[in-house]
Amino acid sequence: MKQFISFVRKEFFHIFRDRRTMLILLGMPIVQIILFGFAITTEVKNVRVAVLNPSNDVVTRRIIDRIDASEYFSVAYRLHSPQEVERSLRKGNIDLALVFSNRFADDLYTGGARVQIISDATDPNTATMQAGYATNIIAAAGQEMLPAGARAATIIPQIKLLYNPQMKSAYNFVPGVMGLILMLICAMMTSISIVREKETGTMEILLVSPVKPLFIILAKAVPYFVLSFVNLTTILLLSVYVLDVPVAGSLFWLVIVSLLFIFVSLSLGLLVSTIARTQVAAMLASGMVLMMPTMLLSGMIFPIESMPAILQGISAVIPAHWYIQAVRKLMIEGVDISFVLTEVSILAVMAVLLITISFKNFKSRLE
Repeated sequence: MKQFISFVRKEFFHIFRDRRTMLILLGMPIVQIILFGFAITTEVKNVRVAVLNPSNDVVTRRIIDRIDASEYFSVAYRLHSPQEVERSLRKGNIDLALVFSNRFADDLYTGGARVQIISDATDPNTATMQAGYATNIIAAAGQEMLPAGARAATIIPQIKLLYNPQMKSAYNFVPGVMGLILMLICAMMTSISIVREKETGTMEILLVSPVKPLFIILAKAVPYFVLSFVNLTTILLLSVYVLDVPVAGSLFWLVIVSLLFIFVSLSLGLLVSTIARTQVAAMLASGMVLMMPTMLLSGMIFPIESMPAILQGISAVIPAHWYIQAVRKLMIEGVDISFVLTEVSILAVMAVLLITISFKNFKSRLE
């Protein structure tokens, strides 16, 4: 055990001496979480709104004031004809237009009050979110101003957004960034570290030492396991105190599931190290085979349900897919651990298979 601890200490010293490695391990998670949380955002803000209000009554003016007071919208133009609406959209002067019916206030008594939301759908996702934000504000304001005898009537259907009522993109990106960072550090850095020993010819020297080959490989993986836990702590602190993304569920189970995913990622790194013979090959394998599918096919950015069936099948074998789903349920939805048993079971099976294949293949290559 003393020899094993000495090997682990040696690996820590080796990592700490390399400034570039330390920058990647500790600096990149901070940059990524801030970048995804603030710069790469799907939130709607500062939307320029034009209003066509032929009714011009007290109710419509109060709704317009409510929209203008929102942090998402800014009423920039007051229009006087439908032609001006189309002209303003074509010129790019506005992003959204609201067209109220001619007798909006009077129609509240009959439930026939109508407001048309016109948005530039050249960017469908942005247009949908803009319309959704405006719909929520108008619906809430309309319900407050409905006459007492017309409470059952609605201007437009009320929309309720669970778990993320502010529609903050950080709620979506934080679990994905956690999966990406842990996969990158554990898999890529571990595989490069082991392949470096092979490439320089020092692995054979380590194998003839009194320490068993299994403990040598574990000693090289332990530092990255510890650093990954540090990064996990950093991500959670930044998420809660900088991005305002709460941990709605059990922090204990969130950490346990994350440690399981770290173990799976370490196993993937060992598997890559048994296949690659050079550091460049290990980096390419980790980057192209692990990173790209993690970003594109794990549900981090794009919904898996919208993908073709063949890509959905491929995503099922990506560990980050199941980890991100589990984190979203535990961290964002705040569910009990019993609701993520499927994801945890799949990750556990992946861990057992990967570590078994990795060690078996590793020994056969070095004998």
